[in-house]
Amino acid sequence: MRDFTDSHEWLSINTATVRQQWTLPEIIEHCARLGIRAISPWRDQVAACGLDVAMRLLREHDMMLSGYCRGGMFTAADAPGLRIARDDNRRAVDEALALGAPCLVLVVGGLPNGTDGKPAYKDIGLAREQVRDGIGALLDYARQVGMPLAIEPLHPMYAADRACVNTLDQALDLCDELDPLRSGMLGAAVDVYHVWWDPTLQAAIERCGKDRLLAFHVCDWLVPTRDMLTDRGMMGDGVIDIRQIRSWVEAVGYTGFSEVEIFSAQNWWCKPGEEVLRTCIERHRSAV
Repeated sequence: MRDFTDSHEWLSINTATVRQQWTLPEIIEHCARLGIRAISPWRDQVAACGLDVAMRLLREHDMMLSGYCRGGMFTAADAPGLRIARDDNRRAVDEALALGAPCLVLVVGGLPNGTDGKPAYKDIGLAREQVRDGIGALLDYARQVGMPLAIEPLHPMYAADRACVNTLDQALDLCDELDPLRSGMLGAAVDVYHVWWDPTLQAAIERCGKDRLLAFHVCDWLVPTRDMLTDRGMMGDGVIDIRQIRSWVEAVGYTGFSEVEIFSAQNWWCKPGEEVLRTCIERHRSAV
């Protein structure tokens, strides 16, 4: 396993981690100043500054991407909604390609309108069918332009509103069905926050293999967790054995970035951005 104790060469910052402190141009500038050489930006932050500006700043600061957040949300109540989702995902692929991302991360969606607590339907099997069909259609386009897609399974608590793919094995089942030849164009993003609890995780990572393990995200699970969405912990502050999981992903050949993705409305989003980044550097060395 790689030794991170003396270097943060393989640290990436998912820009959600400091989205409340800075704009995307500011995040790029501050990361570059601290020797952080990769980020994973969110589409809304790119849209806010403009795609051309984001591309220019990444070039000027010699900044790489560990992924692009995000495509997905494939489920819908009707055919027009499904078409809208598919069109938007094609745009996400185009943006990821323009920015030089190694993959487009997919948060696949749950029950349509589930975030409002009033879903258009309650058939989670149907939602999973729409996800499969949506990824299949997007994969055809992604292959044409050469942009790998990374399905990110989310913790089961998000099954209704954000993602009905909830284990790494579920994500890999979709990969096997839609990309049986393992072309390298469809794989998974492993976020420890979402999968740490899974008793089959090590076997699923082995099943994933190097060719389907496209991204690795880190943060920590706090006990108690005060908010389902916005109370993630800094690495080392919670109960996840992050280093053990990293040993599993590296055992199958993963040599990419550890991407810090923290949503923290009551803690890290309230601190100065520079303090957050410096803490990410320190914890990447000591806890990842």
